[in-house]
Amino acid sequence: MPDRIIFYVVVILLTSGVLFTYSLSVYLAIKLGGSEYSFMMKQLIFAVMSIIIIWTISRLDAERWLHKIGIFLFVSGLIAMILMNFLPKSFVPEIGGASRWIKIFGFSLAPVEFFKIGFVYFLAWSMSRKLDDNEMHFRDELQIFVPYLAIFIISIFFIGVMQKDLGQSVVLATTFLLLSYLAGGSAKLVFRTLIGLFSVFIVFILMFPHRTERIMSWWVSVQNEIASFFPNWVGEKLIVENPTEPYQVNQALSAIHNGGFWGEGFGNGILKYGFLPEVHTDFVLSGVAEELGFFSIVVLFFLFALLLQRILKVANRSINKIYFLFNVGIALIIGITLLINTYGSTGMIPMKGLPVPFLSYGGSSMLALAVGIGMVLMISKDRDRYDSSQERVNPPIDGNYDYPEEPIEVQNEELQLEYEERNQSAESGNNINHPQF
Repeated sequence: MPDRIIFYVVVILLTSGVLFTYSLSVYLAIKLGGSEYSFMMKQLIFAVMSIIIIWTISRLDAERWLHKIGIFLFVSGLIAMILMNFLPKSFVPEIGGASRWIKIFGFSLAPVEFFKIGFVYFLAWSMSRKLDDNEMHFRDELQIFVPYLAIFIISIFFIGVMQKDLGQSVVLATTFLLLSYLAGGSAKLVFRTLIGLFSVFIVFILMFPHRTERIMSWWVSVQNEIASFFPNWVGEKLIVENPTEPYQVNQALSAIHNGGFWGEGFGNGILKYGFLPEVHTDFVLSGVAEELGFFSIVVLFFLFALLLQRILKVANRSINKIYFLFNVGIALIIGITLLINTYGSTGMIPMKGLPVPFLSYGGSSMLALAVGIGMVLMISKDRDRYDSSQERVNPPIDGNYDYPEEPIEVQNEELQLEYEERNQSAESGNNINHPQF
């Protein structure tokens, strides 16, 4: 049976997202000439579709369907991002200065959201076959790693340059580096790749003036605090004269301050009445904090922490390295996106325009994550075969464990062989094949 806690937590988050969308979007919906329920109804439709997708995919057999779904998302997502540049504006409208959505039957879908899930699977599937824990010379390791880096750079070109979406590029880059290390890449290789990618991102920022302005707007909000750590003659050079205050971040912080610990009450927020743009999307946490208080943010982060812990637990129990890497990748996408949005909306880093998983208004992120969660639940069913033998597969590091006399039957021959090898390795006290969470 799939992991019920993961399913229940996601359903709670999706339901909360529908309620928050209604409360925070009423003013904007009426201002645009629609019903006060217009945004909520769309969010409700996507939430119901997401739950159906999660339930449906979770019932499938991982050995048969995981690879098909993962590769399909990777290939179709990449093709869609490429074709977007050649489609007419009626299909790919420019919203907020960027063309990131394909308009289909009145709904807008962002291919990059689905590509992220496919990209994680592609890395998990391919790297698990090419990289291992054996020590390799740097040149040999680099030869294996270069094709992945080339695919990643091509993807980032269409996401970061053509779609002007630096936030998604940061999420993919971080996930790519961490999965490369967990798959068996050396720290030296990952560090050098990090330096190279950081240089590329600097170029991406300098290529577009609006990104430079966003960086400067963020710097204004933190320059005094940062300058205080340096000697006066250094700090004075770091201060920008006649700065332009970051309006959205200031309003978001005001919303959090107004809410206090318990909030103004559901529907009683003030900043959503035109003072804080995008309050139901990028700044949904600030809107929730104003209406339901800091306590509600603590509860939400507890739910996200529980969700990530359960996903990583499924990863930790997986003896299949593909399953392990894929689950970690999904956890990274959710966790990194949440942290970037939280830090951005509170002014700790420049705002990247990333949605809060499952909570922010919008169907693409919700549906794509639903597919990813469904695949995680699909994998979680496989652990039922090994629950009774779990401690044998992953015994304590010191090897002090009394193994049952009767061997555990494993149906798949390949898994049986891997299981026996791990068993022998465990008896010799060397059974750590991937990091434990």
